[in-house]
Amino acid sequence: MFWSVVWPYVSGVLLLGGVGTGAWWLWRTDRLVRKRDHLWRQADMIDAGRRTLAEVDAMTGTEFEELVANLCRRDGCVEVRRVGGANDNGADVVGRLPDGRSMVIQCKRYAPTSTIASRELRDLLGARVHFGADLAVFVTTTRFSRPSEKFALQHGILAVHRDHLGVWNGGASLMSLAEISGAGQGDARHRTRWKQAYSEPPPV
Repeated sequence: MFWSVVWPYVSGVLLLGGVGTGAWWLWRTDRLVRKRDHLWRQADMIDAGRRTLAEVDAMTGTEFEELVANLCRRDGCVEVRRVGGANDNGADVVGRLPDGRSMVIQCKRYAPTSTIASRELRDLLGARVHFGADLAVFVTTTRFSRPSEKFALQHGILAVHRDHLGVWNGGASLMSLAEISGAGQGDARHRTRWKQAYSEPPPV
């Protein structure tokens, strides 16, 4: 008689306890997984910041896009994802800046002796329209031609050339480069020294 009355309550308590314990275990597991993922991402972004430009030059195009995406995440950008590929519509990375504006990024890992032509920046403008982005960013391991530098400034494209990439990779924020977009490439003498520095040595 006693157990027939008490047993439903005991069962209910045990059931609730089991459910509570299971929920706590799932919550704790989720927290641990999220913490490990955060630490992994943080370590990866720190490692990215330690990479030299010589190491960047040795990357594949996809690895370079991932580097740029990680630098954006390091700077507080959200919803960052790599979209580069055969049908990327002119974009390699998309996301949102810390202030909420949307951005689209084109990444070009070219040899330092190459030059970015204006037509590649025009493709980025098309990507900005396609994705409805507020800001277009062009990141490269080389330099912009004078016409392409002028084109970027005229159309509000944030142009990140090799020297700026080194500064960004070294810890400066992406938006801190907006004030010097495309600048700092020097005069004709500087460009000559640039080509000499990065040209392949003559065969012996």
